Amino acid sequence: MRTLPLLLAASAALALGACAKKAPEALPPAPADTAPPPASTGPVSNAPVPGSQADFIASVSSDRVFFNTDESDIDDQDRATLQSQAQWLLKYPNKRATVEGHADERGTREYNLALGERRANAAKNYLAALGVDPGRLSVISYGKERPAALGSDEESWAQNRRAVTVTID
Repeated sequence: MRTLPLLLAASAALALGACAKKAPEALPPAPADTAPPPASTGPVSNAPVPGSQADFIASVSSDRVFFNTDESDIDDQDRATLQSQAQWLLKYPNKRATVEGHADERGTREYNLALGERRANAAKNYLAALGVDPGRLSVISYGKERPAALGSDEESWAQNRRAVTVTID
C-alpha cells in the first residue's frame, strides 16, 4: 500500500516531463517593420532640479554643521557652512527647511534630545541672522536616535554631533 503513492508521484513526474517544450532549432527573424530607436533630441542632463533637496546639497558647502561634545556653539567652520546654506535659501524664498539636531550616543535620551534641540536652534538662529525668514525654518531634535555613524568611538561620535538642514518641498 505504501508503494502506491510513490508510483503515482513517479508517474506524474514522467507525464509532466514528457510535456516539456523543446527549444527551437533557430530563432525566427526580427519583424521587417521595426524602426530603430528614436535619436536623442539633445543632451541629457543629470543636474538636479533647481530648488530641490538634491540641488541644495549640490549647491551648498554642506547640509550639516558639527559640534564639540556637550556644546551647541557655532564655530567659524559652521558659520561658513551656514552662510552657504543661507545664500541658497535666500535664492529660493518660497522654500522651507527643517534643521535637525542630533547628538552622539552618550548621555540619557532626555539630555540628548535637549542638546539636539539647542544645536538645531543655534543653526536656525544663525541662518535667521543671515537674513533667512525664521518663519521658513523649523527645528526638530532626534537626540541620539538617528546616528549618522554607528560605533562607540570618537570618530563616530564626532559625526553624530550635528545639525542637518533639510529642505521641504
